[in-house]
Amino acid sequence: MPVEITWWGHATCTVADSDVRVLTDPLFARRLAHLRRRRGALPPPDAWHADLALVSHLHADHLHVPSLARLAPGTRLLVPRGARRAVPSLRRLSHLRIEEVGPGDETRVGDLLVRAVPAAHDGRRLPVGRHRSPALGYVVEGEARTYFAGDTGLFDTMAKEVGPVDVALLPVGGWGPYLGEGHLDAGRAAEALALLGAASAVPVHYGTYWPIGMDAVRPHEFHTPGEEFVRLAASRAPQAAVHRLGHGESVRPEVTR
Repeated sequence: MPVEITWWGHATCTVADSDVRVLTDPLFARRLAHLRRRRGALPPPDAWHADLALVSHLHADHLHVPSLARLAPGTRLLVPRGARRAVPSLRRLSHLRIEEVGPGDETRVGDLLVRAVPAAHDGRRLPVGRHRSPALGYVVEGEARTYFAGDTGLFDTMAKEVGPVDVALLPVGGWGPYLGEGHLDAGRAAEALALLGAASAVPVHYGTYWPIGMDAVRPHEFHTPGEEFVRLAASRAPQAAVHRLGHGESVRPEVTR
C-alpha cells in the first residue's frame, strides 16, 4: 500500500505506511492556554488511532498530555529523552507504552523503522522548565522514507542527519504573529526542502491555532504560509511536488524508488 499522509492541523499528521499508522505530535484541543483553534474541525476519533505516536519536543502544543490520554491502550509513544522527568504528568499515561529516545535511536514497529534525528529548537518544557530534553525530528522508513521535522530551524548538518527522504513534512509557520529562533518560515522551509532533496513535501504547523484576541495582528502570518511555501518551493526546490492539504485531507505522494 502506498504511503498516505493526512494532516489534521498544526503539527498533527497520520503517516500510514506498510500497514502501520504513525501519529505525529497529537493535538486534539479546541483551546490550549491562550490559543484557540481558528480553522479546521477538531480531528475525529479515527485520528486518535495509531500504532505509534511521535512527540518531537516538550512544548505544550507538541506534547499535549490530554490529547495523548485519548490514545488507545497499548499505543507505543516515543518522546524525547528526559521527558518523563520534565513533564511528570506523562507518568499518568500508564495505558501507553512510553519510550524515551534521542538522536540516532531507532525503533521498529512492524515493517517500519523509525529513526530519531536532531532538530534545532528549544527542548525545554516552557515557560518554566528547568530540565532539557533534545528536540527531535523523525524519519519513518517503510515503503517510503518520510521525514517529520517537528519544530526546527535550519542547521548545517540537516541533510546529513536526516539522510535521503522521499516525503518531508515541514513546518512553515507558527501560532503567533512572530516566529522566534529555531523555527522555519515558508522561505526557510523551502530552503530545507532543497537541502533534503525530497520528491514530495507537505507544509504543516500553520493556519490552525492563533492567540485569543489577536486576530487582527499580522493575520497574513496565519493565513498565507502554506501558499507562500508552495510558491517559494517551486523556485528553490523545483524537483519537489508540494501538497498543500486542508485540515483532514490526505495525499498519497508518488514514491519512485
